[in-house]
Amino acid sequence: MTTFADLGVDQDIVDSLASKGIVDAFPIQEQTIPLGLPGQDIIGQAKTGTGKTFGFGIPVVQRLGADPAPGVKALIVVPTRELAVQVYEDIDMLTANRPTSVVAIYGGKAYEGQIEQLKAGAQIVVGTPGRLIDLAGQRLLDLSNATEVVLDEADKMLDLGFLPDIEKIFAKVPAVRHTQLFSATMPGPIIALARRFMSNPIHIRATDPDEGLMQANIRHLVYRAHSLDKDEVIARILQSEGRGKTVIFTRTKRAAQRLVDELGDRGFNAAAVHGDMSQESRERSMAAFKAGKRDVLIATDVAARGIDVDDVTHVINHTVPDDDKTYLHRAGRTGRAGKTGIAVTFVDWEDLHKWALINRALDFGQPDPVETYSSSPHLYADLDIPEGTKGRIASAPKASAPAKERKPQSAADAAAEGASEGTTRRRRRRTRGGERVGSTFETDAAGAAETDAAAPAAASGEAAVDGTGTHDGSGKEHHDGRPAPRRRRRRRAPRPEGGTAA
Repeated sequence: MTTFADLGVDQDIVDSLASKGIVDAFPIQEQTIPLGLPGQDIIGQAKTGTGKTFGFGIPVVQRLGADPAPGVKALIVVPTRELAVQVYEDIDMLTANRPTSVVAIYGGKAYEGQIEQLKAGAQIVVGTPGRLIDLAGQRLLDLSNATEVVLDEADKMLDLGFLPDIEKIFAKVPAVRHTQLFSATMPGPIIALARRFMSNPIHIRATDPDEGLMQANIRHLVYRAHSLDKDEVIARILQSEGRGKTVIFTRTKRAAQRLVDELGDRGFNAAAVHGDMSQESRERSMAAFKAGKRDVLIATDVAARGIDVDDVTHVINHTVPDDDKTYLHRAGRTGRAGKTGIAVTFVDWEDLHKWALINRALDFGQPDPVETYSSSPHLYADLDIPEGTKGRIASAPKASAPAKERKPQSAADAAAEGASEGTTRRRRRRTRGGERVGSTFETDAAGAAETDAAAPAAASGEAAVDGTGTHDGSGKEHHDGRPAPRRRRRRRAPRPEGGTAA
């Protein structure tokens, strides 16, 4: 194996890598670093999880020098926020032993912190196109001295959606610069387009032509599954022997959130990353997944290019990806850094035509996936699921027993209970007949007798004592026994004589 020291990397960078247990270089690093250090433009292509970030990051950091002057000297452009955070962390680790400063510029976060770091003299910027153009347009980001430019996931960056933004960014950097493009997939039209922004680039493919497009250390399983049974199948796969961290990809944001809720109800520790979440929530979910606090991450394709976690053992495609490139990026979240992994894909009946195209492009040899249900024996055998496993590891919370209704009691009993418990006063239940409505009884016996004495007095036509009105609706008494005040009627203003108002 070739070490980074053998490739001519500065000793302080070698020490930073060694502190994280990284000593030997991967093939893509071994081929691109010797060319990148002297300033050769490179188009680097290698499978996901094979160390492309260090392949372009080490030449960038080393070419800036041991103590670069303040101001942006290097620009690394990435398509997603998650990937921006990942690349920032890797580059920041490379600069741990030198004063070079790195800043991540992406949307969903407050401007103030990013602007402060730029004003403080950060030399390396890692960012997404939208926020980069925004800050450059406000003259808060000066790219006129950025002589090191990198496009990570270049096939995505040079696609039709991002291309106008990339052209704007390249118009702001110097014409004479060192440019590097890296990606796992690099179609021919994209390579032709990339040459517009480069000077005599060398195209390096760090793959074995006989190995095929997919990584040999990933086992690919494809099942034709019913949409109503997928949750149960996934829940049983999550209980397979030796399962570590797992990433589940869904087609839509709504499906991702629904699956998080469903697996949480079944007792699994799942988190989500999708476009309807705030950036802070997405970063919390990703941090919890990396730290092992959550072992299941459910995501849309927003995270297909931004999850770099070495111990992901399973990737599950809840629905078929749109194309073979998306499949490779999804499956590439497992089997990283030389480890093994399993990629499971569910194919709906209506998506068989889409799977046929992916199968042909990747030469899977599985044009007709086997029909699979949660009880299928081959599912248990393929994924080492223990016999008898069900799709729930936590029982649903038991509903609390309803409180017993209190039986009605007579006024005398209530008065006695209130007196014994020291309560202030209780309302009497409404009754029909000649009984008074709305009267109250006091907690002491004297008050009760006084209240009861008011009824016969009212019935015999005697004058009621102030404050003892019955308010039974048959008279004009107010609640205190006195006549209610007369209501004043509003007078209408007299109409003007001789015609109507104009």
